Amino acid sequence: MSDPYKTLGVARTASEKEIKSAYRTLAKQLHPDRNKDNPKASERFSQATNAYDLLSDSTKRAAFDRGEIDAEGNPTNPFGGGGFGGGMGPGMGRGRPRGPQGQPGGQAGEMDLGDLFEGLFGGGGASRGAGGFGGQTRRPPPQKGADIHYRLAVAFVDAATRNDQRITMADGKTISLKLPAGVEDGTQMRLKGKGHEGAGGKGDGLVLIEVGAHPFFRREGDHIRLDLPITIDEALHGAKVKCPTATGPVMLTITPGTNGGTVMRLKGKGFSTKSGENGDQLVTLEVQMPEDTAELTERLEGWSDDSNPRAKFGF
Repeated sequence: MSDPYKTLGVARTASEKEIKSAYRTLAKQLHPDRNKDNPKASERFSQATNAYDLLSDSTKRAAFDRGEIDAEGNPTNPFGGGGFGGGMGPGMGRGRPRGPQGQPGGQAGEMDLGDLFEGLFGGGGASRGAGGFGGQTRRPPPQKGADIHYRLAVAFVDAATRNDQRITMADGKTISLKLPAGVEDGTQMRLKGKGHEGAGGKGDGLVLIEVGAHPFFRREGDHIRLDLPITIDEALHGAKVKCPTATGPVMLTITPGTNGGTVMRLKGKGFSTKSGENGDQLVTLEVQMPEDTAELTERLEGWSDDSNPRAKFGF
């Protein structure tokens, strides 16, 4: 059974952010849609997903670190300390693992009580019901069906505004999907009961979000960056100009004498955070020369700018 830390390639002291980053990298490399001819990649993808599910849950992670559960989330001591009147003696520890190994829901620590009672009572003790046990064997619970992996491409603006998405499931049904707060490229959503049918119920649907690029917006943490061109006239005399945002254009006031490179902040126009708030949009103003400079050159004939905009560099 693999160690979830080794599966994700992180140290046991890794932060939540480092664990998430490692999983996102592996998910992109190993996703089944990108490795249709490589079954090993699909298997490693499932292992990475299981490892992330355990380590991203602080309670499960702490229990694993203390040795209370294994990498599948199952108790490492299913009998709570082996209390048959003073512990397990020689010949009493012949339980063997039951259930599929390395699969979600597999009971890696399950033991055959028939074998255990054989050791206790010498051969046929279990079948005779010695000690009132009646020869009953503890069986692992039925397993849920396998999970189904999906990949959902989400437009940049839809991710920023958390617009509901439509996704078609394996059964042909199309459902509406609400994007979570803090959604980003590589976010994984779990849809309960949207996987394959199994004896223990349906598995889940695992949706990997892929946020597309935008022609002029770019993401920086929870903020959105935009370079906004303005004319020399607008920079010199000031103006009100339209500025695009993810939720639609807004009017931006340019003060007279504004320099190129000035950054203006639009509060709450960025991506949502996990706390439900929003980042900002940071607008960098770019002063552009006109395409035809002939008139400007004529107007500036005989004038020169004697200032030194590079004085701060010491030359």
